[in-house]
Amino acid sequence: MIGSIDEVVMDCSNPEALATFWAAILGGEPRGRDESWWYVVPPGWSQLSFQKVPEPKSVKNRLHLDVRVDDIAAATTLAEMLGARRSGEVHHDTAGSFQVLLDPEGNEWCVVRPA
Repeated sequence: MIGSIDEVVMDCSNPEALATFWAAILGGEPRGRDESWWYVVPPGWSQLSFQKVPEPKSVKNRLHLDVRVDDIAAATTLAEMLGARRSGEVHHDTAGSFQVLLDPEGNEWCVVRPA
């Protein structure tokens, strides 16, 4: 083993707004180190940080967050009220069900209900 995860970092254009959004989704308080670096430490999870970069998001994420929920429809509605956008319909497979969502900057993530 080389080490352990210190934090997960998302590149973005508005770190404060994304930290505030993800704190509302996962819990924790949005905190700023400076205008280009904000973070949240959700209960029971590693730090999720947001780093300002000059280039816009242009392609699908290669890594995304799955947020476990009890009710996909209710969680999707609440996420949309907080600024998320729905992408497609709910998917069902042998592992469970999930809804793909986009955060305010278009980063893909999912609410999931395992089987």
